[in-house]
Amino acid sequence: MQAEQTGQLGEASEPLGERQPLRESAPLGEPERADHVELAVIGLGYVGLPLAREAASIGLRVLGLDRDPRVVEALNTGHSHVDDVSDEDIRRMRSAGFVASTDDAGLARAQAIVICVPTPLGKDGGPDLGAVTSATKSVARRLRPGQLVVLESTTYPGTTEEVVRPLLEESGLQAGVDFALAFSPERIDPGNTAHGLRTTPKVVGGCTPSCAARAVAFYGKLVDTVVQAKGTREAEMAKLLENTYRHVNIALVNELAVISHELHVDLWDAIRCAGTKPFGFQAFRPSPGVGGHCIPIDPNYLSYKVRSSLGYEFRFVELAQEINRRMPEYVVRRAQDLLNTAGRPLHGSRVLLLGVTYKPDVADQRESPAVPVARLLREREAEVSFHDPHVRLWSVDGESIPRVTDVMAAAREHDLTVLLQDHSAYDLPALGDVARLLFDTRGRIFRPGVEVL
Repeated sequence: MQAEQTGQLGEASEPLGERQPLRESAPLGEPERADHVELAVIGLGYVGLPLAREAASIGLRVLGLDRDPRVVEALNTGHSHVDDVSDEDIRRMRSAGFVASTDDAGLARAQAIVICVPTPLGKDGGPDLGAVTSATKSVARRLRPGQLVVLESTTYPGTTEEVVRPLLEESGLQAGVDFALAFSPERIDPGNTAHGLRTTPKVVGGCTPSCAARAVAFYGKLVDTVVQAKGTREAEMAKLLENTYRHVNIALVNELAVISHELHVDLWDAIRCAGTKPFGFQAFRPSPGVGGHCIPIDPNYLSYKVRSSLGYEFRFVELAQEINRRMPEYVVRRAQDLLNTAGRPLHGSRVLLLGVTYKPDVADQRESPAVPVARLLREREAEVSFHDPHVRLWSVDGESIPRVTDVMAAAREHDLTVLLQDHSAYDLPALGDVARLLFDTRGRIFRPGVEVL
Protein backbone atom coordinates (compact mmCIF):
# COMPACT_ATOMS: atom_id res chain seq x y z
CA MET A 1 0.00 0.00 0.00
CA GLN A 2 1.31 3.41 -0.98
CA ALA A 3 0.30 6.20 1.41
CA GLU A 4 0.02 9.83 0.40
CA GLN A 5 -0.63 12.81 2.63
CA THR A 6 -2.08 16.25 2.03
CA GLY A 7 -2.14 18.94 4.71
CA GLN A 8 -0.46 18.78 8.10
CA LEU A 9 -1.62 16.22 10.60
CA GLY A 10 -0.96 18.66 13.42
CA GLU A 11 -3.60 20.96 11.92
CA ALA A 12 -6.40 18.40 12.20
CA SER A 13 -9.64 19.46 13.89
CA GLU A 14 -8.57 18.00 17.27
CA PRO A 15 -4.91 18.59 18.31
CA LEU A 16 -3.42 15.31 19.43
CA GLY A 17 -1.83 16.91 22.46
CA GLU A 18 -5.24 17.64 24.01
CA ARG A 19 -6.32 13.99 24.03
CA GLN A 20 -5.38 10.66 25.49
CA PRO A 21 -4.23 8.04 22.96
CA LEU A 22 -7.00 6.11 21.25
CA ARG A 23 -7.49 2.72 22.85
CA GLU A 24 -6.99 0.08 20.16
CA SER A 25 -8.91 -3.15 19.70
CA ALA A 26 -7.21 -6.32 18.49
CA PRO A 27 -5.35 -5.94 15.17
CA LEU A 28 -7.38 -6.59 12.04
CA GLY A 29 -7.36 -10.27 11.20
CA GLU A 30 -6.92 -11.39 14.82
CA PRO A 31 -10.38 -12.23 16.16
CA GLU A 32 -11.13 -11.27 19.75
CA ARG A 33 -13.56 -14.16 20.08
CA ALA A 34 -15.20 -16.80 17.94
CA ASP A 35 -18.03 -14.59 16.64
CA HIS A 36 -15.79 -11.56 16.00
CA VAL A 37 -15.92 -9.85 12.57
CA GLU A 38 -13.31 -7.52 11.12
CA LEU A 39 -15.74 -5.35 9.12
CA ALA A 40 -19.42 -4.48 9.22
CA VAL A 41 -20.79 -2.65 6.17
CA ILE A 42 -24.08 -0.79 6.59
CA GLY A 43 -25.83 -0.43 3.24
CA LEU A 44 -25.25 -3.12 0.62
CA GLY A 45 -25.78 -1.14 -2.56
CA TYR A 46 -23.41 -0.16 -5.35
CA VAL A 47 -20.90 1.22 -2.76
CA GLY A 48 -21.20 -1.12 0.20
CA LEU A 49 -21.31 -4.42 -1.65
CA PRO A 50 -18.04 -3.92 -3.63
CA LEU A 51 -16.38 -2.84 -0.36
CA ALA A 52 -17.60 -6.02 1.35
CA ARG A 53 -16.40 -8.09 -1.61
CA GLU A 54 -12.90 -6.58 -1.51
CA ALA A 55 -12.62 -7.13 2.24
CA ALA A 56 -13.80 -10.72 1.97
CA SER A 57 -11.35 -11.38 -0.87
CA ILE A 58 -8.38 -10.65 1.40
CA GLY A 59 -9.66 -12.92 4.15
CA LEU A 60 -11.50 -10.49 6.42
CA ARG A 61 -14.69 -11.74 8.00
CA VAL A 62 -17.43 -9.37 6.84
CA LEU A 63 -20.95 -8.69 8.12
CA GLY A 64 -23.25 -6.84 5.73
CA LEU A 65 -26.30 -4.96 7.02
CA ASP A 66 -29.21 -3.74 4.92
CA ARG A 67 -32.72 -2.77 5.88
CA ASP A 68 -34.23 -4.43 2.79
CA PRO A 69 -34.96 -8.08 3.67
CA ARG A 70 -35.18 -8.98 -0.04
CA VAL A 71 -31.58 -7.83 -0.58
CA VAL A 72 -30.40 -9.73 2.48
CA GLU A 73 -32.20 -12.92 1.47
CA ALA A 74 -30.83 -12.76 -2.08
CA LEU A 75 -27.25 -12.23 -0.91
CA ASN A 76 -27.44 -15.05 1.59
CA THR A 77 -28.59 -17.38 -1.19
CA GLY A 78 -25.80 -16.29 -3.54
CA HIS A 79 -27.55 -13.71 -5.73
CA SER A 80 -26.35 -10.16 -6.40
CA HIS A 81 -28.49 -7.09 -7.11
CA VAL A 82 -25.54 -4.88 -8.12
CA ASP A 83 -24.21 -4.75 -11.70
CA ASP A 84 -20.54 -4.80 -10.74
CA VAL A 85 -20.83 -7.73 -8.33
CA SER A 86 -21.67 -11.09 -9.88
CA ASP A 87 -23.48 -14.05 -8.34
CA GLU A 88 -20.16 -15.88 -8.43
CA ASP A 89 -18.61 -13.03 -6.41
CA ILE A 90 -21.33 -13.44 -3.80
CA ARG A 91 -20.77 -17.19 -3.60
CA ARG A 92 -17.05 -16.60 -3.03
CA MET A 93 -17.86 -14.02 -0.35
CA ARG A 94 -20.18 -16.47 1.36
CA SER A 95 -17.45 -19.12 1.31
CA ALA A 96 -15.14 -16.59 3.00
CA GLY A 97 -17.66 -16.08 5.81
CA PHE A 98 -19.70 -13.12 4.55
CA VAL A 99 -23.18 -12.91 6.04
CA ALA A 100 -25.91 -10.37 5.26
CA SER A 101 -28.44 -9.39 7.90
CA THR A 102 -31.10 -6.86 8.83
CA ASP A 103 -30.19 -7.18 12.53
CA ASP A 104 -27.75 -4.52 13.78
CA ALA A 105 -26.82 -6.54 16.89
CA GLY A 106 -23.73 -7.77 15.06
CA LEU A 107 -22.26 -4.24 15.02
CA ALA A 108 -20.95 -4.80 18.54
CA ARG A 109 -18.74 -7.60 17.22
CA ALA A 110 -17.06 -5.55 14.47
CA GLN A 111 -13.66 -3.90 14.62
CA ALA A 112 -14.48 -1.53 11.74
CA ILE A 113 -17.91 -0.22 10.74
CA VAL A 114 -18.40 1.56 7.41
CA ILE A 115 -21.64 3.42 6.65
CA CYS A 116 -22.56 3.32 2.94
CA VAL A 117 -26.22 4.36 2.95
CA PRO A 118 -27.92 6.64 0.37
CA THR A 119 -28.14 10.40 0.74
CA PRO A 120 -30.82 11.45 -1.76
CA LEU A 121 -31.94 15.04 -2.18
CA GLY A 122 -34.48 16.29 0.32
CA LYS A 123 -37.32 18.72 -0.30
CA ASP A 124 -35.08 21.65 0.68
CA GLY A 125 -32.55 20.78 -2.03
CA GLY A 126 -30.00 19.50 0.48
CA PRO A 127 -29.10 15.91 1.29
CA ASP A 128 -31.68 13.80 3.07
CA LEU A 129 -29.61 12.47 5.97
CA GLY A 130 -32.36 10.23 7.30
CA ALA A 131 -30.54 7.02 6.38
CA VAL A 132 -27.23 8.35 7.71
CA THR A 133 -28.69 9.36 11.07
CA SER A 134 -30.59 6.07 11.35
CA ALA A 135 -27.45 4.05 10.62
CA THR A 136 -25.39 6.19 13.02
CA LYS A 137 -27.90 5.69 15.82
CA SER A 138 -27.71 1.94 15.25
CA VAL A 139 -23.93 2.13 15.55
CA ALA A 140 -24.17 4.29 18.69
CA ARG A 141 -26.35 1.69 20.41
CA ARG A 142 -23.70 -0.98 19.80
CA LEU A 143 -20.55 1.16 19.97
CA ARG A 144 -17.70 -0.16 22.06
CA PRO A 145 -14.16 1.07 22.80
CA GLY A 146 -11.57 0.54 20.10
CA GLN A 147 -13.91 0.45 17.11
CA LEU A 148 -13.34 2.37 13.87
CA VAL A 149 -16.40 4.06 12.33
CA VAL A 150 -16.21 5.48 8.80
CA LEU A 151 -18.85 7.39 6.86
CA GLU A 152 -18.65 6.89 3.08
CA SER A 153 -22.04 8.35 2.13
CA THR A 154 -21.68 11.53 0.07
CA THR A 155 -22.78 14.66 1.89
CA TYR A 156 -21.86 18.29 2.61
CA PRO A 157 -18.70 19.40 4.43
CA GLY A 158 -19.20 19.20 8.19
CA THR A 159 -21.57 16.22 8.30
CA THR A 160 -19.13 13.85 10.02
CA GLU A 161 -18.27 16.36 12.76
CA GLU A 162 -21.66 18.05 13.12
CA VAL A 163 -24.10 15.17 12.64
CA VAL A 164 -22.41 11.78 12.96
CA ARG A 165 -19.98 12.52 15.79
CA PRO A 166 -22.54 13.93 18.29
CA LEU A 167 -24.86 10.97 17.70
CA LEU A 168 -22.05 8.49 18.32
CA GLU A 169 -20.85 10.32 21.40
CA GLU A 170 -24.32 10.03 22.95
CA SER A 171 -23.07 6.52 23.75
CA GLY A 172 -20.76 8.06 26.34
CA LEU A 173 -17.67 7.23 24.27
CA GLN A 174 -15.50 9.95 22.78
CA ALA A 175 -14.17 10.13 19.22
CA GLY A 176 -10.38 10.10 19.14
CA VAL A 177 -10.18 8.69 22.65
CA ASP A 178 -12.51 5.70 22.87
CA PHE A 179 -13.21 5.06 19.20
CA ALA A 180 -11.95 6.29 15.82
CA LEU A 181 -14.17 8.29 13.45
CA ALA A 182 -13.37 9.19 9.84
CA PHE A 183 -14.87 10.13 6.49
CA SER A 184 -13.81 8.47 3.23
CA PRO A 185 -15.75 9.41 0.09
CA GLU A 186 -16.83 6.57 -2.16
CA ARG A 187 -15.39 6.66 -5.65
CA ILE A 188 -17.26 3.74 -7.20
CA ASP A 189 -17.85 4.10 -10.94
CA PRO A 190 -20.42 1.46 -11.97
CA GLY A 191 -19.42 -0.42 -15.10
CA ASN A 192 -15.82 0.81 -15.03
CA THR A 193 -13.61 -2.22 -15.50
CA ALA A 194 -10.35 -0.22 -15.67
CA HIS A 195 -10.60 1.43 -12.24
CA GLY A 196 -12.07 -0.63 -9.44
CA LEU A 197 -12.07 -0.23 -5.67
CA ARG A 198 -8.51 -1.47 -5.17
CA THR A 199 -6.89 0.58 -7.95
CA THR A 200 -8.72 3.86 -7.24
CA PRO A 201 -6.91 5.99 -4.62
CA LYS A 202 -8.91 6.29 -1.38
CA VAL A 203 -9.21 9.67 0.30
CA VAL A 204 -9.46 9.49 4.10
CA GLY A 205 -9.99 12.24 6.64
CA GLY A 206 -10.11 11.62 10.40
CA CYS A 207 -11.64 13.63 13.24
CA THR A 208 -8.23 13.49 14.95
CA PRO A 209 -4.77 12.38 13.81
CA SER A 210 -5.21 9.08 15.66
CA CYS A 211 -8.59 8.57 13.95
CA ALA A 212 -6.97 9.22 10.58
CA ALA A 213 -4.18 6.76 11.32
CA ARG A 214 -6.69 4.02 12.14
CA ALA A 215 -8.67 4.67 8.95
CA VAL A 216 -5.54 4.81 6.78
CA ALA A 217 -4.37 1.48 8.21
CA PHE A 218 -7.76 -0.11 7.56
CA TYR A 219 -8.13 1.08 3.95
CA GLY A 220 -4.50 0.28 3.27
CA LYS A 221 -5.51 -3.38 3.35
CA LEU A 222 -8.16 -2.84 0.66
CA VAL A 223 -6.70 -0.31 -1.80
CA ASP A 224 -3.30 0.29 -3.34
CA THR A 225 -3.09 4.00 -2.48
CA VAL A 226 -4.54 5.91 0.49
CA VAL A 227 -4.55 9.71 0.33
CA GLN A 228 -4.84 11.35 3.76
CA ALA A 229 -6.78 14.61 3.90
CA LYS A 230 -6.23 17.25 6.55
CA GLY A 231 -9.56 16.39 8.18
CA THR A 232 -13.09 15.16 7.58
CA ARG A 233 -14.29 18.42 6.04
CA GLU A 234 -11.53 18.36 3.44
CA ALA A 235 -12.35 14.75 2.55
CA GLU A 236 -16.04 15.63 2.28
CA MET A 237 -15.25 18.62 0.07
CA ALA A 238 -12.95 16.54 -2.16
CA LYS A 239 -15.88 14.34 -3.21
CA LEU A 240 -18.08 17.33 -4.01
CA LEU A 241 -15.25 19.02 -5.88
CA GLU A 242 -14.77 15.98 -8.11
CA ASN A 243 -18.41 15.77 -9.11
CA THR A 244 -19.05 19.51 -9.30
CA TYR A 245 -16.10 19.75 -11.70
CA ARG A 246 -17.73 17.19 -13.98
CA HIS A 247 -21.20 18.74 -13.61
CA VAL A 248 -20.00 22.22 -14.58
CA ASN A 249 -17.92 21.02 -17.53
CA ILE A 250 -20.74 18.83 -18.85
CA ALA A 251 -23.01 21.89 -18.67
CA LEU A 252 -20.42 23.94 -20.56
CA VAL A 253 -20.19 21.48 -23.43
CA ASN A 254 -23.98 21.00 -23.50
CA GLU A 255 -24.44 24.76 -23.84
CA LEU A 256 -21.81 24.76 -26.59
CA ALA A 257 -23.76 22.01 -28.38
CA VAL A 258 -26.83 24.25 -28.53
CA ILE A 259 -24.81 27.26 -29.67
CA SER A 260 -22.76 25.31 -32.21
CA HIS A 261 -25.87 23.88 -33.87
CA GLU A 262 -27.20 27.40 -34.39
CA LEU A 263 -23.83 28.58 -35.70
CA HIS A 264 -23.48 25.57 -38.05
CA VAL A 265 -20.34 24.41 -36.23
CA ASP A 266 -19.49 20.73 -35.83
CA LEU A 267 -18.77 20.77 -32.10
CA TRP A 268 -17.74 17.10 -32.08
CA ASP A 269 -14.97 17.87 -34.55
CA ALA A 270 -13.95 20.93 -32.52
CA ILE A 271 -13.69 18.73 -29.43
CA ARG A 272 -11.61 16.21 -31.36
CA CYS A 273 -9.23 18.96 -32.44
CA ALA A 274 -9.00 20.57 -28.98
CA GLY A 275 -8.29 17.16 -27.48
CA THR A 276 -4.99 16.95 -29.34
CA LYS A 277 -3.53 19.60 -27.03
CA PRO A 278 -1.25 17.71 -24.61
CA PHE A 279 -1.89 20.08 -21.70
CA GLY A 280 -4.56 22.38 -20.28
CA PHE A 281 -7.59 20.66 -21.82
CA GLN A 282 -9.80 17.72 -20.89
CA ALA A 283 -12.48 16.62 -23.33
CA PHE A 284 -16.12 16.55 -22.23
CA ARG A 285 -18.85 15.65 -24.70
CA PRO A 286 -22.48 16.69 -25.14
CA SER A 287 -25.27 14.46 -23.88
CA PRO A 288 -29.06 14.46 -23.54
CA GLY A 289 -28.61 15.36 -19.86
CA VAL A 290 -26.77 14.13 -16.79
CA GLY A 291 -27.75 11.02 -14.86
CA GLY A 292 -26.59 8.58 -12.25
CA HIS A 293 -26.05 8.56 -8.53
CA CYS A 294 -23.51 11.41 -8.34
CA ILE A 295 -23.35 14.12 -11.01
CA PRO A 296 -26.98 15.35 -10.91
CA ILE A 297 -27.15 15.05 -7.12
CA ASP A 298 -23.88 15.74 -5.32
CA PRO A 299 -23.27 19.37 -6.41
CA ASN A 300 -26.63 20.20 -4.80
CA TYR A 301 -25.14 19.29 -1.41
CA LEU A 302 -22.52 21.99 -1.80
CA SER A 303 -25.12 24.47 -3.07
CA TYR A 304 -27.24 23.69 -0.03
CA LYS A 305 -24.35 24.17 2.40
CA VAL A 306 -23.34 27.48 0.84
CA ARG A 307 -26.93 28.70 0.84
CA SER A 308 -27.76 27.58 4.41
CA SER A 309 -24.43 28.52 6.01
CA LEU A 310 -23.26 31.55 4.02
CA GLY A 311 -26.55 32.92 2.75
CA TYR A 312 -25.81 33.17 -0.97
CA GLU A 313 -25.96 31.05 -4.11
CA PHE A 314 -23.19 28.90 -5.53
CA ARG A 315 -23.72 30.38 -8.97
CA PHE A 316 -21.62 27.96 -11.02
CA VAL A 317 -23.61 24.99 -9.72
CA GLU A 318 -26.97 26.73 -10.10
CA LEU A 319 -26.22 27.58 -13.73
CA ALA A 320 -24.93 24.08 -14.49
CA GLN A 321 -28.09 22.59 -13.02
CA GLU A 322 -30.23 24.85 -15.18
CA ILE A 323 -28.37 23.99 -18.39
CA ASN A 324 -28.25 20.25 -17.82
CA ARG A 325 -31.90 20.08 -16.72
CA ARG A 326 -33.07 21.64 -19.98
CA MET A 327 -31.11 19.29 -22.27
CA PRO A 328 -33.94 16.70 -22.53
CA GLU A 329 -36.24 19.46 -23.78
CA TYR A 330 -33.61 20.51 -26.32
CA VAL A 331 -33.28 16.89 -27.49
CA VAL A 332 -37.05 16.67 -28.04
CA ARG A 333 -37.05 19.98 -29.92
CA ARG A 334 -34.28 18.74 -32.20
CA ALA A 335 -36.21 15.48 -32.72
CA GLN A 336 -39.30 17.46 -33.65
CA ASP A 337 -37.31 19.58 -36.11
CA LEU A 338 -35.85 16.44 -37.68
CA LEU A 339 -39.30 14.95 -38.21
CA ASN A 340 -40.65 18.23 -39.57
CA THR A 341 -37.80 18.36 -42.11
CA ALA A 342 -38.87 14.89 -43.24
CA GLY A 343 -42.44 16.10 -43.60
CA ARG A 344 -43.88 14.51 -40.45
CA PRO A 345 -45.28 16.06 -37.28
CA LEU A 346 -44.12 14.78 -33.90
CA HIS A 347 -47.77 14.29 -32.97
CA GLY A 348 -48.63 10.69 -33.87
CA SER A 349 -45.10 9.75 -34.96
CA ARG A 350 -43.59 6.50 -33.73
CA VAL A 351 -40.39 7.25 -31.79
CA LEU A 352 -37.97 4.55 -30.65
CA LEU A 353 -35.66 5.36 -27.73
CA LEU A 354 -32.50 3.25 -27.55
CA GLY A 355 -30.77 3.01 -24.16
CA VAL A 356 -32.63 4.25 -21.08
CA THR A 357 -29.93 3.75 -18.42
CA TYR A 358 -27.76 6.63 -17.28
CA LYS A 359 -24.48 5.22 -18.64
CA PRO A 360 -23.36 2.52 -21.09
CA ASP A 361 -23.45 -1.17 -20.24
CA VAL A 362 -25.11 -0.94 -16.83
CA ALA A 363 -28.72 -1.46 -15.74
CA ASP A 364 -28.75 1.59 -13.45
CA GLN A 365 -31.52 4.03 -14.40
CA ARG A 366 -31.08 6.57 -11.60
CA GLU A 367 -31.66 10.14 -12.82
CA SER A 368 -31.49 8.98 -16.43
CA PRO A 369 -32.36 11.75 -18.91
CA ALA A 370 -34.33 9.13 -20.86
CA VAL A 371 -37.24 9.67 -18.46
CA PRO A 372 -37.80 13.40 -19.15
CA VAL A 373 -37.17 12.80 -22.86
CA ALA A 374 -39.91 10.15 -22.96
CA ARG A 375 -42.22 12.30 -20.84
CA LEU A 376 -41.87 15.28 -23.19
CA LEU A 377 -42.40 13.10 -26.27
CA ARG A 378 -45.55 11.61 -24.78
CA GLU A 379 -46.83 15.07 -23.81
CA ARG A 380 -46.54 15.95 -27.49
CA GLU A 381 -48.51 12.79 -28.29
CA ALA A 382 -45.74 10.84 -29.94
CA GLU A 383 -46.01 7.03 -29.75
CA VAL A 384 -42.94 6.07 -27.72
CA SER A 385 -41.27 2.65 -27.59
CA PHE A 386 -37.90 1.69 -26.14
CA HIS A 387 -35.15 -0.86 -26.17
CA ASP A 388 -32.33 -1.41 -23.72
CA PRO A 389 -30.30 -4.64 -23.44
CA HIS A 390 -30.12 -4.18 -19.66
CA VAL A 391 -33.73 -3.15 -18.97
CA ARG A 392 -36.74 -5.41 -19.53
CA LEU A 393 -39.49 -3.26 -18.06
CA TRP A 394 -39.57 0.53 -18.12
CA SER A 395 -42.22 2.99 -17.05
CA VAL A 396 -42.51 6.77 -17.06
CA ASP A 397 -44.84 8.49 -14.59
CA GLY A 398 -46.42 5.13 -13.80
CA GLU A 399 -47.14 4.32 -17.43
CA SER A 400 -45.45 1.30 -18.97
CA ILE A 401 -43.47 2.02 -22.15
CA PRO A 402 -43.61 -0.76 -24.78
CA ARG A 403 -40.31 -2.58 -25.29
CA VAL A 404 -39.26 -3.77 -28.74
CA THR A 405 -37.29 -6.98 -29.08
CA ASP A 406 -35.78 -6.69 -32.57
CA VAL A 407 -33.86 -3.42 -32.63
CA MET A 408 -33.09 -3.38 -36.34
CA ALA A 409 -36.64 -4.23 -37.38
CA ALA A 410 -38.00 -1.58 -35.01
CA ALA A 411 -35.59 1.06 -36.37
CA ARG A 412 -36.91 0.33 -39.87
CA GLU A 413 -40.52 0.63 -38.74
CA HIS A 414 -40.36 3.68 -36.46
CA ASP A 415 -40.48 7.18 -37.87
CA LEU A 416 -37.57 8.27 -35.67
CA THR A 417 -34.95 6.41 -33.63
CA VAL A 418 -33.15 8.32 -30.87
CA LEU A 419 -29.92 6.88 -29.51
CA LEU A 420 -29.87 8.02 -25.86
CA GLN A 421 -27.27 5.56 -24.58
CA ASP A 422 -24.53 3.90 -26.61
CA HIS A 423 -24.51 0.42 -25.12
CA SER A 424 -21.81 -1.81 -26.61
CA ALA A 425 -24.51 -4.32 -27.60
CA TYR A 426 -25.78 -1.96 -30.28
CA ASP A 427 -24.45 -2.27 -33.82
CA LEU A 428 -24.26 1.47 -34.41
CA PRO A 429 -23.14 1.45 -38.07
CA ALA A 430 -25.97 -0.95 -38.90
CA LEU A 431 -28.44 1.30 -37.11
CA GLY A 432 -27.24 4.17 -39.25
CA ASP A 433 -28.01 2.06 -42.33
CA VAL A 434 -31.49 0.83 -41.45
CA ALA A 435 -33.19 3.58 -39.40
CA ARG A 436 -35.67 5.79 -41.24
CA LEU A 437 -34.42 8.76 -39.24
CA LEU A 438 -31.70 8.50 -36.61
CA PHE A 439 -30.86 11.11 -33.97
CA ASP A 440 -27.57 10.27 -32.23
CA THR A 441 -27.27 12.14 -28.91
CA ARG A 442 -23.95 10.46 -28.06
CA GLY A 443 -21.83 11.41 -31.06
CA ARG A 444 -21.10 7.86 -32.18
CA ILE A 445 -22.49 7.65 -35.73
CA PHE A 446 -21.01 10.20 -38.12
CA ARG A 447 -22.39 9.57 -41.57
CA PRO A 448 -24.71 11.36 -44.00
CA GLY A 449 -28.35 11.20 -42.98
CA VAL A 450 -27.67 10.78 -39.24
CA GLU A 451 -28.46 13.75 -37.03
CA VAL A 452 -25.92 14.26 -34.23
CA LEU A 453 -26.53 16.31 -31.09
